Amino acid sequence: MAPVRFVVRLVMAGALGAAVLAPGAASRKRLLVIGEEKGYRHEAVTHAMVTIERLGRETGLWDAVIRTDTEALTKAKLEYNAKNLNDFDAVVFYTGGTLEMDDQKRADFISFVHDDGKGFIGIHSAAITFTQWPAYGEMLGGYFDEHPWNTFDAPIVVEDDAFPGMQSWKPSFRLTDEIYQIKMFSRENSRVLMRLDPAKLDLKNPRVHRSDNDFAVAWAKVYGKGRVFYTTLGHVDANWDKPEMQAMITGAIKWVLGLVDANVTPRPAPSGGDR
Repeated sequence: MAPVRFVVRLVMAGALGAAVLAPGAASRKRLLVIGEEKGYRHEAVTHAMVTIERLGRETGLWDAVIRTDTEALTKAKLEYNAKNLNDFDAVVFYTGGTLEMDDQKRADFISFVHDDGKGFIGIHSAAITFTQWPAYGEMLGGYFDEHPWNTFDAPIVVEDDAFPGMQSWKPSFRLTDEIYQIKMFSRENSRVLMRLDPAKLDLKNPRVHRSDNDFAVAWAKVYGKGRVFYTTLGHVDANWDKPEMQAMITGAIKWVLGLVDANVTPRPAPSGGDR
């Protein structure tokens, strides 16, 4: 068990090292962070967005543009030379509900990832976004299907500590957060990075719908030419101050931006044991 101060030093050392090697401002990657919600409003959205922006400045790896609307999610020219998808290397969604995007915007957004090879990161309620748009669900890897245990002391197992940023977590740990059950999710299409430990769950909860007892907490996948990462973590505002969470998000952003590589070949659930 690594002491907390060791984890903090590890994250700080990684950030400082990245800053030393980081490119100049003109060549830094560009990240579009969207925090629009239609329906339930998550209090953590603001803190999540500013944390992601700050991590980019501190590492020197990306510049983030924060928006609470979908205007920039198009390849069409905008008024006043406003930024559009052509100006970004990846998009982050901490969103919810059906956002205001017409068919052309939707096509541009999917093409941005699938055809242009750009990146996408979905955080928490991104899985309750565009639930009637199959192409989005295919890109993300699944949709929200309730949170059977609400916000609870979740027993989490790290399944792939080789993925960038995942090594900051202990192999198994508990974290107070709201964990989504995901429907239409398959290990055939995504590489699970973290999951719940079913042996430590109340599986008799009537809202548990997955008969395989496989509850992914974070995963990564290739979508066409692009890279996609999703985590259900992030509902609890205070978790965005945890060095482990920041290291995971930093590693995921670096991966979707193509700054680092990782093996995201889908694989079945481990048999026996936690790892």
